[in-house]
Amino acid sequence: MDRLSTLVTPEADGVRLDRALAELMPERSRSAYARLIGEGRVLIEGRAALRASETVATGQRLEVDLPDPLPSTVESQDLPLQILFEDNDIVVLDKRAGIVVHPSAGHADQTLVNALLFHVRDLSGIGGKVRPGIVHRLDRDTSGVMIIAKNDEAHRALTAEWGTDRVRKEYTALVYGKPNPDHGSIDAPLGRDPHDRKRMAVVAGGRRAVTDFETIESLRYVALLRCRLRTGRTHQIRVHLKSIGHPIVGDPLYSGPQWRGIPDKQLQKALKSFDRQALHASLIRFPHPRTGAMMTIEAPLPDDFAALLALLRLVP
Repeated sequence: MDRLSTLVTPEADGVRLDRALAELMPERSRSAYARLIGEGRVLIEGRAALRASETVATGQRLEVDLPDPLPSTVESQDLPLQILFEDNDIVVLDKRAGIVVHPSAGHADQTLVNALLFHVRDLSGIGGKVRPGIVHRLDRDTSGVMIIAKNDEAHRALTAEWGTDRVRKEYTALVYGKPNPDHGSIDAPLGRDPHDRKRMAVVAGGRRAVTDFETIESLRYVALLRCRLRTGRTHQIRVHLKSIGHPIVGDPLYSGPQWRGIPDKQLQKALKSFDRQALHASLIRFPHPRTGAMMTIEAPLPDDFAALLALLRLVP
């Protein structure tokens, strides 16, 4: 049995215990920590936590006794993987759009985890029995760089660094309009949309979320942005860009039919038919979990994204 330990930061002061654990040690979900609290596996300053809803204070030590990871019950499947880097500790993938990271309701197979179990032996089990090796996630229709841990030591080392400035995550996004100013930082709390539980929204009392952005290229009706995540909230870039009036092209949740206002019928058709968010995890910089050496790995724009961009560049 492994024991995780962390100190409550000022940002987590007064936060519910299960939520604080998920923010401070993101290798497990909030619901997973709630279960561990219920099993008596979480300590606050040496005493057993009473309930998931009790709040924590700055400087308190939180300890979590993790049960031994269960073997994966997910079926291995021979699905294509684009591997950018691999050694004895990690695999770095270029995830294609349209593939779900791990099995869930409605996605029992044909996921990235199914493919990993076929291509990579002895994946880390610390992520749970249906998420072996998974350190972080990308939305189903977001493409780009993902890191997978091949053993538990690598998994623990990566997740320990994940919320720090030593990990840099950059995305490329195609948005409607032209941000003015052309760069900046969006610092707006995110939570569930009170009117639609499938969506996230900027809400008072939500979790702090920070996205830096800069315009790479300004085109006739759209702009190509580089976005850097300083926090990692669900749908963060998508919601933040919508909140400043520049939703991502093709986003089914946060972008409406902005293409209707474009007079060029060919462009209208191209933008309308782009059936996923034009968002790509283009770069990740991180310390190697064994050597500590900084690594920078990039993934090129996928063909559909690049083709749409090439068409937009033809417009004077």
